[in-house]
Amino acid sequence: MSAPPSASLYVGDLQADVTEGMLFDIFNPVGPVASIRVCRDTLTRRSLGYAYVNFHNAQDAERALDTLNNTMINGRVCRIMWSQRDPSIRRSGVGNIFIKNLDPTITHKELYDTFSAFGNILSCKVQMDEKGVSKGFGFVHFESQESAEAAIKQVNSMLVGQKEVYVAKFLPKKERLMQKGNSWSNVYVKDLDTAITESQLTEFFEKHGKTTSVAIMKGPDGVSKGFGFVCFEKHDEAAKAVEALHNTVLGTKKIWCGPAQKKSEREQELKTKFRVLKLEQMTKYSGINLYIKNLEDEVNEERLKKEFSAFGNIKSARIMIDDKVNSKGFGFVCYTTPEEAQRAISEMNSRILQGCTKPLYVALHEPKEVRRHKLIQRHNSRNQMRAGPVPTPSSVYPAATQPVFYGSVPTAYYYPNQVVPRGRGTWTSHPASSHYPAPTSAPASVYPGQPPAQPAARGGRGQGVPMGAGGVAPNGRGGNNRRSKRNPGQGQSEKGPDPQAGAYDLTVDLLQQLPPEQQKMHLGERLYPLIHKSQPSLAGKITGMLLDSGWSNDELLALIKDEDKLFPKIQEAVDVLASANVLPPAEGAQ
Repeated sequence: MSAPPSASLYVGDLQADVTEGMLFDIFNPVGPVASIRVCRDTLTRRSLGYAYVNFHNAQDAERALDTLNNTMINGRVCRIMWSQRDPSIRRSGVGNIFIKNLDPTITHKELYDTFSAFGNILSCKVQMDEKGVSKGFGFVHFESQESAEAAIKQVNSMLVGQKEVYVAKFLPKKERLMQKGNSWSNVYVKDLDTAITESQLTEFFEKHGKTTSVAIMKGPDGVSKGFGFVCFEKHDEAAKAVEALHNTVLGTKKIWCGPAQKKSEREQELKTKFRVLKLEQMTKYSGINLYIKNLEDEVNEERLKKEFSAFGNIKSARIMIDDKVNSKGFGFVCYTTPEEAQRAISEMNSRILQGCTKPLYVALHEPKEVRRHKLIQRHNSRNQMRAGPVPTPSSVYPAATQPVFYGSVPTAYYYPNQVVPRGRGTWTSHPASSHYPAPTSAPASVYPGQPPAQPAARGGRGQGVPMGAGGVAPNGRGGNNRRSKRNPGQGQSEKGPDPQAGAYDLTVDLLQQLPPEQQKMHLGERLYPLIHKSQPSLAGKITGMLLDSGWSNDELLALIKDEDKLFPKIQEAVDVLASANVLPPAEGAQ
């Protein structure tokens, strides 16, 4: 295959809840990822089911395509292909074929394996429904038209899975509609008199051409459902019958005639008509339709129109009512010009009508999708204010020279130019911002329900040890025990801090009551001085590596309590650092 023009991949068939972070965790192990973007609806911000993953070099992108295509992402098989920047190649139809009558068990992978023998494939897809079930047809886009023609010749009418498939050149929708417009011969007839029989319907339609079949749909009781189908031999005869017999009387009722359509075609046509109608309504009433709420029961439509007629010519005024014909407290007033509507807003908003107690709320009416989008934005902004600043996409997926953000690791545990754990027991080299800092005192944030640690008083009492009820520290000793009387500077020597300075019993149950960041902080406070004994200059790096190694709190606590178990892990970390060439010049494995 020729070298791809870029290092960008298209990832399709994604679940709606797949995020950029999830994709980063999947693709970054293959090679450094430059950026990831999940495409979303501009109004609702819901995922459209596909994303773009950009690598720093094409070799990594090609390896990701080979190893990750047709793998599971969050419970659904993904579909990966090269991102095609030039839309004309996709729209030209060159090398694109259509396959139908596919066995339901055939997936993207089986389809790819079947057709890859004929040439390089740019994209391969089995069409799925909302539940991820095959619709029985798919598409394969080859790099060349010759490959596509060879595939059509060899695979058409061949058994794939348990079914004989139909393979042909893919036709754009416009061409299909044009072909169908000149080829349909089946007529749909509705509003039939239930007394009309199939023989009568045949006689009625055969005046305009020869029919091949006539059927009236009937219920379980054998009674006509009021509609049926008449199939002619030729398209011209069917078209002539529809033109002549539409809205004519058969029996006691006027019938409706038209080309027969599949259910999917009818639904698509209705959706298109609905979208056009909705767009026309939005355009027609944009800027002139007012929404008024806080209307009291005394205000009826006549009074509403009278109160607002002072500002311009009113086309309509309506108050919404419930099933019991009681006012819902809101309504609409439509003017003829936007200027009249704006004048009414400025004059009537917050005004209290005579005999009423509530001030009116008057504003331009907004479509439902626009209101929903604004509510989502407002909700997201409130969450961001509560959670603090959120990293921008450039800080999450930056260039190779920038530090990479990991949402589950607090800033205190980033490491500069050293190894970072990538999954349980596996460490790889990665740049970051700072290593685990040397602890100076016990954490300021204590366990739930306990007051924060007080700063050391004159004479060094307190040492930041969290105190329980009655002035008893969590280690069971009183707050005035010997260790708590040390000055902050005491408990540390040239060899590092005393691992027991300010100590208190740390258990899994206590850790589970804390946020993940504080759990790491407490564990780090215990690990650092123990590591500092044997590796003073590497203590911060190794502490961070252990905290992010994927080990559970139980395992980390076991290392803290048993230095015989901890020392082999320290030695292993030093070996990894040495192989990554990030050791200080004069230090190596001891």
